[in-house]
Amino acid sequence: MLAFSGDLDRARRLQASSFKMWNLYGIEPEVFDYKTTRVIASAYHLRPEIVESTYYLYHYTRAPEYRQMGTKLFTDFVQYCRTDSGYAALEDIVTKTKRDEMESFVFAETFKYFYLLFADPAVVDFDKVVFNTEAHPLRRTW
Repeated sequence: MLAFSGDLDRARRLQASSFKMWNLYGIEPEVFDYKTTRVIASAYHLRPEIVESTYYLYHYTRAPEYRQMGTKLFTDFVQYCRTDSGYAALEDIVTKTKRDEMESFVFAETFKYFYLLFADPAVVDFDKVVFNTEAHPLRRTW
């Protein structure tokens, strides 16, 4: 939302902080205490938010650092979450213990934002569409 609303400076700082947290373990925990830099909830449910933010920042700035960031996110995602039959949430981001589950939003959101990050930016015209909270494109009528 910060990038979408034009607050790119704050969006960049928040993304840098999120990426730094991601790099502590090569994947992000469900809950992290920034004050103590401690993991509070060590699971990873394959959530899309960090990829989504990376996509929006790239879309609005065209700064290559966001595609580089996306490459790292995707490489880690595949390395730690890939299974023989798909992708698995992690029980613990420290040990990389996998769970026998994958939420449906992985396809609807996480992979969509990875795709969009590396696709031609003209694929989405935000003057014509917006994404809802589940990353479904809606035609703008306003």
